[in-house]
Amino acid sequence: MSRVQLALRVADLQASIDFYTKLLGAEPTKLRPGYANFAVAEPPLKLVLLEGDEKQSTVLDHLGVEVADSDTVYEATRRLSELGLFTSVEPDTTCCYATQDKVWVHGPGHEPWEVYTVTDESPTLGGAEDGDELNTCCGVETTATTGS
Repeated sequence: MSRVQLALRVADLQASIDFYTKLLGAEPTKLRPGYANFAVAEPPLKLVLLEGDEKQSTVLDHLGVEVADSDTVYEATRRLSELGLFTSVEPDTTCCYATQDKVWVHGPGHEPWEVYTVTDESPTLGGAEDGDELNTCCGVETTATTGS
């Protein structure tokens, strides 16, 4: 099954969780420090909430297509490359408290899109284990945090 992903950077994570729980009629699938996601069956949607600057309005962080397996990611990489789109491949990467295979492209307005699959869970937001170490997750530099 594939579903579209919408990742938002929000000022107030808890208020956003409360709002989207009501709007979508679903509880978050994963809650971690500074992070929540909803895996909605109908309409098929993965909504990701990333804690942002408390003084900034909600902004689009990135878009994505979650797919069933790594073979589908590799096929998307091949197809997008053949179409002349610049791709950035991230096999076996840690992002959003999960291990993923993914490929990135950018739309004409520079909006980042990822095609990805989750291969395992991870205790960290990004690849770094040290809470003070900077790393990249979803194409954005973040401070790694550990959580349950």
